[in-house]
Order: sequence, then structure tokens, then C-alpha cells
Amino acid sequence: MKIAWLKKALLRVEGEYLSRMGISLPIIAIIVVALADLAAGRDHFLTPGIIVAPPLAAITVSWQRTIFIGFLGLATQAALSPYDGVTDVNDHDILFGQLFAYTAVTVFSVYIAWRRETGARAFTAITSVAEAAQHALMRPPAPRVGGVRLAVRYVSAADAAQIGGDLYSVLETPHGVRALIGDVRGKGLGAVQTSAVVLGAFREAAFDEGGLERVAQRVDTSVGRNGTSGDFITALFAQFDKPDRVELLHYGHVPPLRVSRDGEVEQLVPTDPWLPLGLADMVDDGPTPWRVPLLPGDVLVFCTDGVIEARSPADNTFYPLEQRVGPLVKGSSHDLDSAVERVYADLLGHTGGSLSDDVVLLLVAPIPRPLPAHPQDPPVVTG
Repeated sequence: MKIAWLKKALLRVEGEYLSRMGISLPIIAIIVVALADLAAGRDHFLTPGIIVAPPLAAITVSWQRTIFIGFLGLATQAALSPYDGVTDVNDHDILFGQLFAYTAVTVFSVYIAWRRETGARAFTAITSVAEAAQHALMRPPAPRVGGVRLAVRYVSAADAAQIGGDLYSVLETPHGVRALIGDVRGKGLGAVQTSAVVLGAFREAAFDEGGLERVAQRVDTSVGRNGTSGDFITALFAQFDKPDRVELLHYGHVPPLRVSRDGEVEQLVPTDPWLPLGLADMVDDGPTPWRVPLLPGDVLVFCTDGVIEARSPADNTFYPLEQRVGPLVKGSSHDLDSAVERVYADLLGHTGGSLSDDVVLLLVAPIPRPLPAHPQDPPVVTG
């Protein structure tokens, strides 16, 4: 995956640098060429070098200022022509050739500047729409939701976009904290539309339904009604109704990992693997939720397949999340933000800084309930 946020950061730095240079860069080029021509004497004809000024303006200033630079360069060449003796040349084809080449480059530079400005405005509009869509679909959760702490890292594979086919949601409901992480087959607008269907159905069912299996059935029904033909979504549902356990329901998604306080990692393989959402009607029954005990300091690591299928450019191996996540997450149940950044940085290090798929990393740690206060000793009564 070409990392959209990194590209945008680099483009922003480059744009700010060029913006600070502004119109001074092409003007400096004109001045340098003019001074070099004067220093070289009448026997040297260096003014054609001014032809570099319009292209420099095309990448630093607006198309209107690029026109100004073009005229300024042309005026400079005209002013230096008598000094260089160009007007005394019998063959005026040299002058016409220079004028034609300079005019052509200037016109092309003005066009490039106009296209650059148009592209920048379109990019800004697309980014704004993507940010609005991301906040509408993937509402960033607070660091604490109900009785759990959490941290998330979401990156879309699409350039200039911030949403994709991966999805997640964490909600505080009357039934406890309920979470969903999933991955829609495919990419692009179709995947985003299916993500919207899944998240909308989950946010409704999570409050209404009493069991995870009923929540999943509601989501699956909504996908069947509103999704496009052939859509399916790998999904993992979780419910935190007590601090010492989590209830999981698996629909073909990547199994979560449990990292203990001392860094031991256990893959929570479902006892009842099942088909993804959208394909559940191919069988009669549904998966059975199962409960996993949690100890103080445990952290649950949820992810999408963009994490475990990320390849190293050196040896083409997949990212070994289960082997690496322990030291990166252990003892971090009170600081999950730092932990998720460490895991994501390690993932980028493995892949050489680029990923090929959407990525969701979600870390969740239940908050232990405080111990009840010891009752005070009864007062001593003396006779």
C-alpha cells in the first residue's frame, strides 16, 4: 500500500517550501543569467538561458504570475540583445528561432501552472470529502468507552483517501461494550458502501439485541438486503460485559491475540469457525459465541488481514504479528496509544514503509473494577 498520509505529508512539505520561494526563484534565475551574460562579454550569447525561468514559475507560482515571468524574461532578453550584438546578425532566423522556442516554453509553462492549481484544488476537495466520510462512517472512538480502554490505527490503501473496505466500531450499550472489526471484499466505492451498511446495522443492533449472535444476524440480514450481489465481509464481534472476560463471535475474520501483562501471546482461535457475513445463508445455523477469560493487564489485539498479509520486500515474508506483538504491547494496558503506534511502526519497518491493503489495528484492554473499601472497624465500647 502506498501510504496516503505519508505522501500527503511529503507533498505538503514540498508545497510549503516552494510557496516560500514563490516568485523569487524564477526572478533569481533571470538575474543570474543576465549577470552571467554581462560578465561573459559581447562575444558570448547567454541570454537563451532565461528560458528556464517560466518552467520554474510553473512549479512555484500561479499561472497568472507565470505569464508575468514570461514577459519579464522576454523583456530582459530584448534589453540585452543590443549588448550581445544579436540584432546585428544578418541571419534573423536565429532571433526568430529563439523567440519561438521561448514563447512555446512560456505557453506550456502557463498551462502546467494552471493544471497544477486545478489539481491542487481537486485534491483538497477530495481530501475534505474523504475526511467527512471517514468521520461519518468510522467515528473515532474515545480513549475510553465504558469499561474498556482502546486505541486504533486505521490506514486506507487508496491514495488521497482515508476510508476503505476495512471497518471497526466500539460502542457502549446496555449490554456492555460491544465491538466490531471487519473487512469487506474488494476496494473502492463499492467496499465503502458495504462498510456503511455493516456499520449502520451494527450500531442499531448493538443497542437493541440481547446477544451477539442476534446482533450478527441483524447485520447479516442488512447486508443481504442492501449490499450488492456477491458481497461478503469477514467480521469479528466482541462484547465486554465483565472486566474478567470477553465474549467473541467469529465470522471468518483474523483471530484476535491476547497479550498478557508479561508479554505472553495467545491466539484466540474460534471454537466454531464460520463463513463471512453475506454468505451465512449458505448454511442453516450460525456460529456460537465463546468466552475468553481476561486477567488484569491483558490486552486484546484485533486486526484486519492487511496487517498479517503485509509482505517484506526483502524476502517476501508475511508480517509475523503473533511473534512480534508481545514485546511491543506488554505492560501497556494503561497506555494503548503508544502501544498501537509501536506495532504500526514495526509493521512499516517490516514492509519497507509501504503497505498494499487497508489496515486496522485495534487494541482493547478492560479496566479492572476497583476493590471495595474495607469496612471500618466497629468502635470499641468500654464499660
